[in-house]
Amino acid sequence: MNDFYKDKKVLVTGHTGFKGSWLCTILKNFGAEVIGYAIEPYTEPSLFKTANVADGMVSIIGDVRDLEHLKKVFEEYKPEIVFHLAAQPIVRESYKDPVYTYSTNVMGVVNIMECIRLSSSVKSFLNVTTDKVYKNNEWEWGYRENDVLDGYDPYSNSKSCSELVTATYVRSYGSDIAARISTARAGNVIGGGDFSKDRIIPDCFRAVSNGENIIVRNPYSIRPYQHVLEPLFAYMLIAIKQYDNEELQDCYNVGPDDENCITTGDIVDRFCKLWGGNAAWKTICDEGPHEDTYLKLDCSKIKNKLKWQPRWNINGALEKTVEWYQGYFKGENIKRLMEKQINEFMVI
Repeated sequence: MNDFYKDKKVLVTGHTGFKGSWLCTILKNFGAEVIGYAIEPYTEPSLFKTANVADGMVSIIGDVRDLEHLKKVFEEYKPEIVFHLAAQPIVRESYKDPVYTYSTNVMGVVNIMECIRLSSSVKSFLNVTTDKVYKNNEWEWGYRENDVLDGYDPYSNSKSCSELVTATYVRSYGSDIAARISTARAGNVIGGGDFSKDRIIPDCFRAVSNGENIIVRNPYSIRPYQHVLEPLFAYMLIAIKQYDNEELQDCYNVGPDDENCITTGDIVDRFCKLWGGNAAWKTICDEGPHEDTYLKLDCSKIKNKLKWQPRWNINGALEKTVEWYQGYFKGENIKRLMEKQINEFMVI
């Protein structure tokens, strides 16, 4: 994989975010020429700044809703691979500001697809969406890629729309587009460097670092938790496979095996044991917006078509996550810690 990306120009939208920062770090280590396009980091602190991710890459501050700026970036840098991660990613924030959520998550992908349509340089494009794109029927089994797309809340629904936009561009302009195009629907990611609000692991870290109890809203909800490196390496694999074979462009679920889909209460229990000390949690019902109870993915397609397999189970994923946050808490070199975990992930 690293040989493929060496010296290739790779554009990552949303590079200042949690997943984008990890992805750019991997790509730089593989010798890619990385161009990032995103707004300023939306959290303080941020992984992007803490790990000095901007070093050794082109970092452009811009909004995916700005089509003319995006066009200039494509024209100037002529990327060969594009990963679209830029989004408003928080469910609860989408209830507060649905207009911003839809304009970023829907018109953002319209603008990216328009740039892809007009580009002669892009050979492989991946639109990163979410496991929440599916109409949730509270099934206890995993959703497949041919299930109905109809996310419940503004965030989830905007990502469903993003999938439809991508598919429509392929149907309407496919023969005129040089790039191979896929979408990836990833499960819930955990890992070091996520400082977002209303996400369970960042909430755990903030609470324990302040000597407070962790607050859990719904301990019985089941989610497909996976370490952030799992989907990122899957994204990079999809981009490679479709680059070499146009028949492999598709929509793909990316998530853990079924036994690693656990409840929120279970993941917090495990976090507390790994963190040690007086780490503890309690349930408080805040009468917040709707949350799905069951959410799992069937990842048979990517396993069969692309020969992908998850590498770390939930225990390994949590161990690496806690290792990162404890290292951050102690003031360790975060860039070095990230590279260590990337290397450990690759040797399995």
